[in-house]
Amino acid sequence: MNRDCFPSLPSIPTVAAIRYTPSMKLSAILTFALTCAISAPAQLKPPNAIGISMGAVHLFVRDIDANVAFFKLLGGTPVKNGALQFIEFPNMFIELGKGTPSAGTVGSIVNHFGFQVQHMQEWLPKWQAVGLAIEPMTRPTQAYLLTPYGVRIEILEEPTLSTPIAGHHIHFFTQDVLGMQAWYVKTFGAVPGIRANFQTADLPGINLTFSHSPTPTAPTKGRALSAIVFEVKNLKSFLAALQADGIKIDEPYQKLPHSGIAQATITDPWGTTIELTEGLSSTK
Repeated sequence: MNRDCFPSLPSIPTVAAIRYTPSMKLSAILTFALTCAISAPAQLKPPNAIGISMGAVHLFVRDIDANVAFFKLLGGTPVKNGALQFIEFPNMFIELGKGTPSAGTVGSIVNHFGFQVQHMQEWLPKWQAVGLAIEPMTRPTQAYLLTPYGVRIEILEEPTLSTPIAGHHIHFFTQDVLGMQAWYVKTFGAVPGIRANFQTADLPGINLTFSHSPTPTAPTKGRALSAIVFEVKNLKSFLAALQADGIKIDEPYQKLPHSGIAQATITDPWGTTIELTEGLSSTK
């Protein structure tokens, strides 16, 4: 971290909820991001035995620049694959697509996704100084941020982390915890487990976490977090295996124009849009 960015920051209570508003000066945030962001290049994990690893979360946003600025403040590095805009982090990418989302993540089957950081107190002053939206904190090693258009992001402290920040988990809120866990284990070769008191399924680069929701949750399509993305080795063969297992392919295999990425799309039984890519790891 560039400590010259914080020579004499005032003490700001970490429990304060600081909200993004349209009146915030984007140019100021961009300047701060350019001078103080930590470069954290993406390195997708090697795939599991059936060829799957974490790829990205796909965000549907009205203002690309505002979201680039936000994720630069989390240490991400803007990159492109042809015409496609990404932010790279260790373990994963953030893909930014322009549009008008119907809602944020709260109320969706994907309530939030999360990062780990080495030291929370090295990050909070920076985020507070530029007025990022931070939910009231209940413990010093956990924080929730909101992107400009309502994507909820959990930050967890992990002192043993080998990089300043890295992608960590996707958190589903569902009425069928065990069913979802079993489906991701069967379909993608994820490893079942438990994190804290949550049922989980692990893929290289990401922990899939499942919490019970007392009420139905909405599909991700059209929302601010519109899809999760898994990188697949030998995508055509994997799609054939999915079809043989009775899984519908919503959007068939295609080479995305002006990029090095091939993609297909499916939807899990609970409404999560899942983009399956091949070539995402070549994004620079």
